[in-house]
Amino acid sequence: MRTIYPQIVLAIACLAFAAPPALSATTAPAKSGKASAKHAKAKKAIAVSEAAVDEDDLELDTKNALSTDYNCELGNKLTVYHNADDDKHIALSWKKRTHRLRRIETTTGANRFENRKYGLLWIGIPAKSILLDTKKGQQLANECRSAAQMTAQ
Repeated sequence: MRTIYPQIVLAIACLAFAAPPALSATTAPAKSGKASAKHAKAKKAIAVSEAAVDEDDLELDTKNALSTDYNCELGNKLTVYHNADDDKHIALSWKKRTHRLRRIETTTGANRFENRKYGLLWIGIPAKSILLDTKKGQQLANECRSAAQMTAQ
């Protein structure tokens, strides 16, 4: 399924950009063949560049977001930002970089957020949270607890 997903996104983006030129061709005055070919090439270049934007590279607005600081084992610290309007994404600040992670639905009720491009996986349960590197198959930060989780413990 992971190898099909980018192809589906690209196909949808191509279809979305294919419809407007057809509509504009019926309402716009006729152009020469050379101008139409240049216009078509420009539209294709725009379609490819917009489709190439990866959702994992987008930034979450952290200015209006609620932040939660986590203290993890071995002195590691990280911050998670959530927007009340968007429960499908979080921003995770780790080692001087902020990454946007997308919610992955689970059957267990755990909060699971992932950024596939950078291989980050954040799993949160009521007692603690963990940050994993899925590309290397290792833990980055374990036993992460917010102030509220520490007082509850």
